[in-house]
Amino acid sequence: MIVNEPLLERAREHAVRFLRALPSRHVGPTATRDAMLSAVDVPLSDDGDDAGAVLDALAAGIDGGLIASAGPRYFGFVIGGSLPVALAADWMTSAWDQNCGIYNTSPAASVVEDVVRKWLLELFDLPRDASVGLVTGGQQANFTALAAARHAVLRRAGWNVEENGLGGAPRVHVVAGAEAHVTIHAALRMLGFGTRGTIKVDTDEQGRMRPAALQQTLATLDGPIIVCAQAGNVNTGAVDPLRAVCEIAQAKNAWVHVDGAFGLWGRASLGTRALLDGAELADSWANDAHKWLNVPYDNGIVIVRDSAAHRAAMAVTAEYIEHSAGVERDPFEWTPEFSRRGRGFTIYAALRALGRRGVEALVDRCCARARQFAEILRRHPRVKILNDVVLNQVLVRFGDDDETTRDVITRAQREGTCWMAGTTWHGMAAMRLSISNWATSEEDVERSAEAILGGLSEPTGA
Repeated sequence: MIVNEPLLERAREHAVRFLRALPSRHVGPTATRDAMLSAVDVPLSDDGDDAGAVLDALAAGIDGGLIASAGPRYFGFVIGGSLPVALAADWMTSAWDQNCGIYNTSPAASVVEDVVRKWLLELFDLPRDASVGLVTGGQQANFTALAAARHAVLRRAGWNVEENGLGGAPRVHVVAGAEAHVTIHAALRMLGFGTRGTIKVDTDEQGRMRPAALQQTLATLDGPIIVCAQAGNVNTGAVDPLRAVCEIAQAKNAWVHVDGAFGLWGRASLGTRALLDGAELADSWANDAHKWLNVPYDNGIVIVRDSAAHRAAMAVTAEYIEHSAGVERDPFEWTPEFSRRGRGFTIYAALRALGRRGVEALVDRCCARARQFAEILRRHPRVKILNDVVLNQVLVRFGDDDETTRDVITRAQREGTCWMAGTTWHGMAAMRLSISNWATSEEDVERSAEAILGGLSEPTGA
């Protein structure tokens, strides 16, 4: 392959220009859909356009629609940024262009994934012999873990679901907290369970599953059971009482899956580890490295205690596939995909550059910024913090009514200093702030809080 250095340099210039502008960039979009379409929706030519001109046109045409979600004042949807070392490793990953399905197509990717597996299990303090798969994100992490759970609980009942499907299989009771994340329900649909039959367990005022309600629910069930717990409620950051959940579930021989898309990183810090006490007793765990490790997208993590169940649910065979005969890792055996990019390279770079103390500091820093946000906002007489700020989530209500709250959210988003999402929490409109970016400083929080409060009009008729 001939290296087109000027073209790569052109791409680098556009990327660096965007990154340099992040600290001061309007966080939300500044261009309409029509404006972007008019810039990029051109007739497809017969012979193609100059490559450098294509990059220039693309960067200019969609710039106003790029969200500054990689920047320090984006607080929506538990979206982290990218550590510089992880971004750099991602560029190299694209240049290497490895097919990471089996050892033979990329020994490098296989070896790095082995190292990443070991480091992750150490950081999360989970069973060291557990299997690890690197998937697209939290959705596929939940899907893969629940596929392993489906295999295991049906195997105990004498049914091979991979060979026989679900038709005629013993019924699997799926139990989840009433505030389980939507990706759990999506995974259940894809796995053939559907969502209507999911048994929902009552949760408390912070969204945590109530152990007594779980025990009462499980007492009525017989046969295969999967219990879905949560480490990090998407609105409040609350964590289910995992030790109690696991002990209650295991008394019924149930499989316990923990959706820890962002909250599982709390295990890496002494300051938050107690919130996740008992997580090590579960059978599977889901995580999204983009959310709090701050690596680029397409980096989910699934961990399964029973590696045989994990492999049985995912692995396939074909005459043209030459599986590893020894200790070499075939990455596709732990994920729903075969051909994929080398996700392990960016995770490796981030973990090695940060080290244990660096990961802990990243978690602690985001939690501290969340507490700072809550402390500043709650000083205003018309602001109410709805959650206990235990991790990196802050749930805010303005004027104690839905209309005012939604109005403040809209004004703040349009103003552009920061961006956050609206949500509905226990029937009430609320602003949801998620502090997940390595670069968010105390000054960023102060500026953002000031901008948010600037959109809160003074009460009338007082």
